[in-house]
Amino acid sequence: MPSGSDTTEEAASGTTPDGPVPSARTGATAPPGRPGRARRLLALVRREALRTGLAVVFGVALGLAFPPYDLWPLSLVAVAALSLLTRGRTARQGAWTGLVFGLPFFLILLKWLHVVGWDAVVGLSFAEALFVALLGAGLALTSRLPAWPLWAACLWVAEEWARDRLPFGGFPWGRLAFANTGSPFTPLAALGGAPLVTFAVALAGALLAACAAALWGLRGNGTVRRAVAALEAFGLAAAVTLAGLLVPVPTKADDSVDIAVVQGNVQQAGMDFLGRPMKILDNHATATEKLAADIKAGRAKKPDLVIWPENSSDLDPFQYPQAYDRIDEAVKAIGVPVLVGALVDHPSKKGYVFNEGIVWDPKKGPGASYTKQHPVPFGEYVPFREQLSKIITRFQRVPRDFYPGDHTGLLHVGPAKLGDVICFEVAYDEIVHDTVGAGARALVIQTNNATYGRTGQPEQQLAMSKLRAVEHGRAVVTAATSGISAVVAPDGRITHRIPEFTQGVVSARIPLRDETTLADRVGAAPEWALAIVGLLSCAAAVIAGRRGRTKDEKGQQ
Repeated sequence: MPSGSDTTEEAASGTTPDGPVPSARTGATAPPGRPGRARRLLALVRREALRTGLAVVFGVALGLAFPPYDLWPLSLVAVAALSLLTRGRTARQGAWTGLVFGLPFFLILLKWLHVVGWDAVVGLSFAEALFVALLGAGLALTSRLPAWPLWAACLWVAEEWARDRLPFGGFPWGRLAFANTGSPFTPLAALGGAPLVTFAVALAGALLAACAAALWGLRGNGTVRRAVAALEAFGLAAAVTLAGLLVPVPTKADDSVDIAVVQGNVQQAGMDFLGRPMKILDNHATATEKLAADIKAGRAKKPDLVIWPENSSDLDPFQYPQAYDRIDEAVKAIGVPVLVGALVDHPSKKGYVFNEGIVWDPKKGPGASYTKQHPVPFGEYVPFREQLSKIITRFQRVPRDFYPGDHTGLLHVGPAKLGDVICFEVAYDEIVHDTVGAGARALVIQTNNATYGRTGQPEQQLAMSKLRAVEHGRAVVTAATSGISAVVAPDGRITHRIPEFTQGVVSARIPLRDETTLADRVGAAPEWALAIVGLLSCAAAVIAGRRGRTKDEKGQQ
């Protein structure tokens, strides 16, 4: 509502908050409603400007908490700020604050999509920010409940639960857990996976907000109770932050295997990274043959298996004999099984392809394979292609749709049972969980980030590999066409790494583990439980609000 001075001005000028007053002198009637509405809108803008500006600032701060910036403490600050900015507000006001917080956050986080087009960055950021708007509404509703920091943390999990699944299978980028892959919160992943890490970060941030609110209440006529409340909230926030340091992260190997990861590199970054046909395949084959020559000369140790990245063969080896022969030559030269990434034409559905990891044996040739289960919408397939391609011609650059696989990526590669996960699938809890549950003793992330080279996207994806290593107690090997290829130990440490746009080979001995973590055993149960609690807290807040209004109405009668 406008301030009292605005109301006085309106009365003096012959208007009311609901519109102009007809002139008694002339009997003329002014256009109804417009001046009053304009003043109300102006008053609203003035009233919300500072809060909106702060929401934008802290949304940017949350973006800086993620790679490639890695300022993880800002995730706590941002959560605390959003809690304070929505505290005591209406659901509608909270939704607005959440939206203007979420939009700059995702613009910072997803700016790597600019290689596709800035309209893609803005469109996806806005779609993701709508979920944060719902979060803001929930935070505002529950801020009046006792123990509100707990409900706030549950709502953060609920927001990520929804965003990870909707629409078209969801888009999990930007989870609080992925900003905390090298923080005191990280070991909590071994207990409850990424959702528990998000919950702990959100709880610590909301407790910091409670501390700040109590300290603000001390100004003027502070009481001992408020001071104690501030100390309690801060102490709890510190305890939640440091709790992860007490969680053991088992790393003892049941066995080990010697691997080599080949990063063949591409001709150029961006949408046209493929270059001429066979170029990428030849890069990986040549690097593998150089390794074979070094082994023969005694300069390198022979591995038990070799890993190539996603799309390391830019032609279907089963349709193009020259591609098949080039792979076979390189595999025979190294003399051990090679996990090859290739796009393979669907045998019966014209226009569809499989994104596969293929185990290629030096004697038997191609054998078992894994097909990517979660193709990326609008990147690897186009929903409503017939309708949308008429409006957005850019979708013509995705000429064929990827067909999803129907089983996990457990593959026997030489002496090792490896779990193959392809590219963006590392962001999805259930795909990695099911792969480990099937018996994977180590994880392989085959990826092709050449389109997004030097944009920060490879660092964001590597951070997810670090979290998955701790979550499942498995070594994680990331093989990328152009980088970043890396080996991550079960405790989340990066032990080997090849820079972007460099041809190279990483040789390492990785542990193979059979023991499962608590996170493996409980699966998605913690996420569902926390999300349901968050939604129930919103329902409780609505009911409590209605009861309060009913009591007020009775008291006025």
